Amino acid sequence: MQSLELNNVTDSGRKAQITIKLSEFEIPPIQDVLLVGRRAPIGPEAVQRMVDILSPDQYEVLRVEEGPFEAIVVRKSLCNLITREKLLEIIMEEGVKVASETAVLKAQVNVVLNINIEVEL
Repeated sequence: MQSLELNNVTDSGRKAQITIKLSEFEIPPIQDVLLVGRRAPIGPEAVQRMVDILSPDQYEVLRVEEGPFEAIVVRKSLCNLITREKLLEIIMEEGVKVASETAVLKAQVNVVLNINIEVEL
């Protein structure tokens, strides 16, 4: 474990715990993440219109070039806690295990930051 000392503060460890729940597509359709399969009944353009109407400026529709998904819709606020690249990597890795090209899956993503800081007394 790497330790960083800054003045009298010692960062003895930062970890992130991520919980992902996948379930069937329902109305309302989106929680934190929506995985849109390449041959799903709804495409990225329709999803974009839907999020623009239902929750303007809260979601980002990202096109995906590989795997069974054509797009991933992500709640923008999640990217304040974890980088978009890392979040997509984790979502893709877990999503491909359960999804097909016709699937539309919503995912609840909880990001819990564990921060331990030691200070000299």
